[in-house]
Amino acid sequence: MSELATVEAKVSYGIGRQMGEQLASSGIDGLELDHVAAGLREAFEGADSRLTDMELHEAFEVIQQRLAEKQKAQHQVEIDAGNAYLEDNAKKEGVTVTESGLQYEVLAVGEGEKPAATDKVRVHYHGELISGEVFDSSVQRGQPAEFPVNGVIKGWVEALQLMPAGSKWRLTIPQDLAYGERGAGSIPPYSVLVFEVELLDIL
Repeated sequence: MSELATVEAKVSYGIGRQMGEQLASSGIDGLELDHVAAGLREAFEGADSRLTDMELHEAFEVIQQRLAEKQKAQHQVEIDAGNAYLEDNAKKEGVTVTESGLQYEVLAVGEGEKPAATDKVRVHYHGELISGEVFDSSVQRGQPAEFPVNGVIKGWVEALQLMPAGSKWRLTIPQDLAYGERGAGSIPPYSVLVFEVELLDIL
């Protein structure tokens, strides 16, 4: 390809390839490459934008909403399974459901103080998906974890402030109080999480 004979041509082509790959993986339907190229050329040449910042912001908001709806539809089976699990678990004897939707069962009653959001705590925990798959466990590692109460997912932040030190609870955490549509590591998007949490100490 003689038109890619120079280093500058090759780098230019490579930049275009990288941008194309990013666009292809963006999940945005209906992208119009002619307009992408026009925006790229005009910005590179320093021309004024044909759209105001507000118009661009509103357009991007619409696209983000569409992407969120598309992703949610793709995970509807998991969402429905999680909701059914929460509904069944809430009916079990000994399970308390808070206003936020967090569910907990007291396995052992502690006699210590309850931590504040600004406290740091030492805990042992064992985390599973509703399938029973273990995704994280300090118990299996044999090493308690230490972290600030307000530095974890919403369900934990709420539960820890209700637990006297020395307590052990089983938490069933709705996806919106966990990692929601993002997921995390081996945790799929929209996952309901089940934890056994032992609050060992307030540090």
